[in-house]
This record gives sequence, structure tokens and C-alpha cells, in this order.
Amino acid sequence: NWKEWVLDPSSDFYFIWIQIMVFPILYNWVIIICRTCFINIERDYLAVWLTLDYISDLFYVVDVIFKFHTAYLEQGILVKEWSLLKKRYLHSREFFQDILSLLPTDLLYLRLGIHYPIVRINRILRSSRISEAFDRMETRTSYPNIFRIAKLMLYIFVLTHWNACLYFALSGYIGYGSDVWVYPNTSDPGFGSARRQYIHCFWFSTLLFTTVGDTPPPQREEEYLFTMMDLLIAVLVFASIVGNVGDVIISLRNRDNVFFPNHELVKSYLRDHRVNKELRERVDKWYQHLHINKKITRENEILQQLPNRLRTEIAVSVHLGTLSKVTIFQNCEKSLLEELVLKLTPQVYSPGEYVCKKGDVGHEMYIIKDGKLAVVADDGVTQFAVLGEGNFFGEISILNIKGNRSGNRRTANIQSIGHSDLFSLSKEDLMGVLSDFPEAKRLLEDKGRQILTKMGKLDETSAADEESKEAKMKRLVIRMEEDLDSLQTKLARLMAELESNAYKLQKRIDELEKEVERSELQEENIEGDNGDWEEEERETGGMDRQMVEVKLQREERVGDGRGWRGEYREEEGSTRDIQEGIEELQEGPGEGHNVEASAGGELERKEESDEKQRGEVGGKGEESGEEGER
Repeated sequence: NWKEWVLDPSSDFYFIWIQIMVFPILYNWVIIICRTCFINIERDYLAVWLTLDYISDLFYVVDVIFKFHTAYLEQGILVKEWSLLKKRYLHSREFFQDILSLLPTDLLYLRLGIHYPIVRINRILRSSRISEAFDRMETRTSYPNIFRIAKLMLYIFVLTHWNACLYFALSGYIGYGSDVWVYPNTSDPGFGSARRQYIHCFWFSTLLFTTVGDTPPPQREEEYLFTMMDLLIAVLVFASIVGNVGDVIISLRNRDNVFFPNHELVKSYLRDHRVNKELRERVDKWYQHLHINKKITRENEILQQLPNRLRTEIAVSVHLGTLSKVTIFQNCEKSLLEELVLKLTPQVYSPGEYVCKKGDVGHEMYIIKDGKLAVVADDGVTQFAVLGEGNFFGEISILNIKGNRSGNRRTANIQSIGHSDLFSLSKEDLMGVLSDFPEAKRLLEDKGRQILTKMGKLDETSAADEESKEAKMKRLVIRMEEDLDSLQTKLARLMAELESNAYKLQKRIDELEKEVERSELQEENIEGDNGDWEEEERETGGMDRQMVEVKLQREERVGDGRGWRGEYREEEGSTRDIQEGIEELQEGPGEGHNVEASAGGELERKEESDEKQRGEVGGKGEESGEEGER
């Protein structure tokens, strides 16, 4: 079904189609103005032009149909429903431009005549398609800087072409050969051919844009205006050329800085620190080798902007074959190799340079990608063996195999014979990856033991002892972790009890404060009553027994308040003891049980104090009730 057919804008077909559309659009941009201004070119090749005109119109129509079926992204999902595609295109500005570029203005040929191609000037409105095609091509090409320069030159050519056509048209308006500035008289046989006319006008337009001089001075106002317009355009063109070329140069330099170490900084450092000439020459040769042979030592920095999965696939396609040649990594899981391939670090060694020496501590293993290395004696001359592409060394020192008599020390001197390209894999990276692949780790250790056994450098007794010690250490660590979990649980329970007690204490404090406020208020009232009673006593000479009882009650309440304050101090001391026990538990896990017992004893004493206090309060309440009855 034609309506169900959808064109994916990221597909190869779409990319090829917009490349094809560049040609009919450029044809209209170049030929329409040329045919309009150069009458001889229009008349001599009229049949060719008409054929190309309607072929380009056919491409325009097909392009509009394709745009109706071009999918688009919405929230990351490709929309393929034809009704939505049609609605989106019909309401876009691009649809309006496309319709204007397809208006049948050729019907004006019937009124003006067939030799008026200017009626097709609306065909140049499809220029947005060229911008899209150039942007896609720039992202896909392997040489974007060269493409930018070529695109700039194309724009300059089109601009110069239009200026040449307008110059010839202006010369015809003023009169051919009327002065030295305009085009010479076409009746002259040397200037009458269409080819000579176009080449001369293009040359003159180039002189105006480049401002190199040797152009005839203008004589008329129209000539002055045209020259000034060209000079202004020339300034913009020159600035555009300089800017684009400068961007290309900066881009190339940035690319070199990313791909290769900065040689200028290193040379400046060596010069400032007065490094000897021989060492400086070795550094220069190393940099020269990198640039000439395009050796990249900073792959991770180049690919760091890519998604992790895509970066892994690139590294696998480039380096997995090299990593698979290592004996200890053969038959390993593919996912393990994919993780390791991201950890490989390219290194380049110069002729005569040592990769490692006997007795050095081994922190990485090496895989030879290109070049030859020799296993040499301590004198640096005698060669025991030669290692080539695909060989590796240093793998045993980074596996931490139990019973390895050489430990993690290098057992040989490795020297580069010529320029050698190596990959290094550090011990930390390997162990970090193997922590997620325990089976692969066990397999690699078994292969390492087999290699050490063949070399006679595996002490099985020592290996068994180390394994038993390691197992004992693991059990001890597990038991300590269990004890730590238990202590953390107890600490959490004690903290919860402490919070509960603190809440209860705060509640009691609030009640005591309210009780004290009520006692003070009653005391003030009683003092006022005592003053009145004493005055009456002086007058009457007696004392009422009821006032005595009230006074006794007041004294009892004050005594109760003091008792409550003492009890509160006891509560606060008990809580402080609990907090000290918790702090001791946090400081030393070995004393956790004693602290817990102490904290438990404090809690029991606190509960007994609470019960005693409640009993005293009840007794006092009963005494107050009996006293009130009396």
C-alpha cells in the first residue's frame, strides 16, 4: 500500500535521495540566470535546456511526494502514521516553499515567448534541500575538513557566476563597448562567441571580488554602483574564506592534539630544564614516528564522548583479535574480553628502549601488537629469544598466584629491537574486572599455575599454606561481619530505648513544671490569705484552725515539689549512664556485652525507681486525702 510506505530519514535511501536532489537544485541556481543574461547560450542549446528543465521539475514533484512519507521523531520514537506525517508536512514552512517552487510559471512562455527563462526563477526556492544534504554529507564523510573547503568553494563559484551574468546584462543595458569598463562590442569576432563572453565576464567578476586590481575604472553611475556592491560582497567573501580556512586549521590542530601528545610543550620543558641533546633527539624521533605512522596513544580520550556500549563495540572490533591471542585469555567469556578490551592502553617504544628489566615490580602485562622485542641478558647485547606480533609477557606477575617463587618481580629484561607497538593491561584493571567474573578468575589462576609448573617456579607447599591462611582469614572476616551486624542491631535497640526514655522524661518534666506553677500560684494566694488572717487575729486576738490546716497542706505540696525535682535528677543521671554505655559500645565492639549488661542494669534500676516513685506518690495522695477528711 502506497500510503503505508514510510521513508526513514536515517536510512541510506534517504541519504542517497537528498544527494540526488542537489543536482536539479544546483542546475536551476546556475542555468536560469545564465540563460537569462547570455542570450546566445539560451538560443544555441534551447532543446537541451527545456529537457533538463522538466526533468528537474519531475525530481521536484517526486521530492514532495517523498516528504509526505518521511517519518519524524517524537519523544525519541519514530512516527510512521501517514495521517500524522501528512498533517505535519502540510503545516510546515517547508511545504509552502516547495509549492511556490513548483508553481507552473512556465505558462508565461505563452505570453512572453520561449526565450524568457527568468519565469522559472521560483525554482531556486528549494535551496533548503541543499543545506540538509550538505549537513548529512559532512557528518558521514571521513574527511569533513576537505568537504567544508569544497562546499565553500562551491558557494563562491555560484556567487561569482551570478555576478558575471549580472555584469554581462548590465553591459548590454549600457551598451557593449561603450566604455572601457563594460564588455567589449559583441560585433568584434574575438568577443562574439558565447564561450568567450562567459569566460570574460567570469574573469572580470573574479577580479572585482578578489580586489587584486587591474580592473578598468567605472565611467557611469551604474558602473560605480555595481563596483561598490561587488567590493562590499568581496569583503564578506574574503572574511568567509579566512574564517572557514581558519576553522579548518584549528580543527586539524585540535585533532592532532587529541590524537597525539603535545610535542611543543614537551620540547619547551626539555629546553627549559637543559636536558642533554641525546635524550632530546630520542624524544623527537619518538614524536616523529607517531606522526608519520599515525600511531594513536590516546584512544580512550578520543572515544570518551561515545556511549559506553558503542565505545565497547568499537574497541572490540579494533583490539579483540589481539587480546584473543593471549593464551591465558583463550576460552574465556566474551563479556570478560569485552570488559578487558576497554582497559588496554596503547604504548609505543623506540629502538633500544627497555620495556621492563629484571627485578622490577610488575604492575602490568604487555601484548605485542606490532614490532619485535628481544629477551636480553644483563649486558643488553646477548639475546635469548625474540618476541613478535601476538606474543605477550608479564601476565604471571599480575595474577597473584599462590606459591609463585618469583613473586611479582620481573624475571627477564625485555628490549625493543625497532619501533614496537604494545598494549598494556594493568593489574588493578584486570583484578577489577575479574571481581565480577569469579569463574574466569579461577580459570586464569589455573592456567597460570600450569605455566609456573612447567617453568619450575611454583612452590606447591607454600601455595597450600597461603590458601589455608586465606581461607582462615575469610572465615575470620565473615565472623567479624556477623558480630558487627549483631552489635549494630543491639545498638539500634538501645538507641530506640534511649529515645523512648527521653520522651518520657520530657513529658514528666512538663508535668512537673505545670505542678510547680500551680503550687506557686496557690502559695501566693495562701500568703495573701495569711496577711488577712493575721490582721483579723490582731483584731480578734485568735487564730482560726482552718488556716493552720491550709498552711500545713501548702508545706506538704512544696515538699512534694522538691521530691519530684530530686527524682528528676535521678532520672537524668540514669539516662546519662545509658548514653555513656552506648558510647562505650560504639568505641569498642569487644566490650559490647559488658556495655549491654550495664545498660540493662541501669534500665532495671530505673524501672524500680519509677515503681517506688509511683508508690510514694500514691501514699502521699492517700495521706493528703486523710488530712483533708480530718
